[in-house]
Amino acid sequence: MRALDGSSWDEDVLRAQGPVLVDFWAPWCRPCRAVRPVLEALERETGDRVSFCALDVDEHPEIAARYDVLSIPTVILFEGGEARRAIHGARPRGHFEEAFGEWLSGSDPSRTGSPGLRPG
Repeated sequence: MRALDGSSWDEDVLRAQGPVLVDFWAPWCRPCRAVRPVLEALERETGDRVSFCALDVDEHPEIAARYDVLSIPTVILFEGGEARRAIHGARPRGHFEEAFGEWLSGSDPSRTGSPGLRPG
């Protein structure tokens, strides 16, 4: 997972060519550390269909605040510069697969009627 910062956010997330899954986390957060291996496994299995990134909320609170990240871990999938779907809290792998499956599988989520941010 690529680490993001304030200077790379716009280019790597908002202007990305494809979907980007962002893990909002902090080093001291145990649930965040539990979610990381799940996301890394999904990243390995997804290939280049989705970019996986991580943002340390302690280092970049202004970005977290912009997307109403009030608790961590929060994982948000961005597409076309917009937040499309979010999962709050540590969840099992199946929850991530279900919430982000349309993107992870490479199908077109616009065909399944899932526009806009929906909590996961």
